[in-house]
Amino acid sequence: MLVEKRRMEASARITCQFLGLKEGDTALLCMPLDYIAGKMMVVRSLVWSLHLMCLEPSSHPFGASKHPECNVPIDFAAMVPMQVWNTLQVPEERERLMQVRHLIIGGGAINNELAEALKDFPNAVWSTYGMTETLSHIALRRLNGPERSDWYTPFEGVEVSLSEEGCLVIHAPAVHDGLLVTNDIAELSPVNSHLSPNQFRILGRKDNVICSGGIKIQIEEVERLLYPHLHEPFMITKAPDQKLGEQVVLLIESHDIPAVQDICRQVLPKYWQPRQYLSVDHIPLTETGKPARAEAERLARLY
Repeated sequence: MLVEKRRMEASARITCQFLGLKEGDTALLCMPLDYIAGKMMVVRSLVWSLHLMCLEPSSHPFGASKHPECNVPIDFAAMVPMQVWNTLQVPEERERLMQVRHLIIGGGAINNELAEALKDFPNAVWSTYGMTETLSHIALRRLNGPERSDWYTPFEGVEVSLSEEGCLVIHAPAVHDGLLVTNDIAELSPVNSHLSPNQFRILGRKDNVICSGGIKIQIEEVERLLYPHLHEPFMITKAPDQKLGEQVVLLIESHDIPAVQDICRQVLPKYWQPRQYLSVDHIPLTETGKPARAEAERLARLY
């Protein structure tokens, strides 16, 4: 896709202003330049005169202790959830991550376990919402401290609404021409609530809905309920069912399926119960650490 440089510049300025970054601050680039997230870290550094520290993209960005600049204070870093999770598992790397003044996390859903691990970080940790078409994020939500929230706050000049199907519609003229209808099922902040107008939260993807016996089941909602109780990597997917149309399937890196079934019976509503439990060696992930939904569905169809 082709984008205008002025829109990339506008996106960069909005983010840097929102975070209160200043000229000379250190930004960390540890993601591939093939994707918009990496490209925008470079643009932000150019536009805002940041000192850009570049590390080879890796699942352990702070594992490169041999890098000559690795121990300098970092004011701003962007990572995907997989990088953050891996970093948290190594005490020395976790300590470096805690010192980042503004950490933004995007490119995938942040599950409850990761959010819980970040909630007491001393510096600002943000979840981003956006996509390639919006030139990275158009909204942020805090993952730690007293401002911690499930609700995204759009940047100034960004307006959101819902389509007839309940999907988020974005109007962000500074970075995208016209309305952008997403595939994300969303909820807008209720009127007369403690939330600010225009805030929103994401419930799941439109294409991640399982229609089982006439009941619509959002895959991400099922996973959200199970995260506190299942300690092995898992994923919810679907498979054809002759009677119900589609059935819920659970993939998990565990051989103790009876124990997993017991947890699902206790935690999930009756109609959300998996009808198949598949033990796998590895949960399928994309190269950026996101759930590989198509591959999971393919595996479910094989059984």
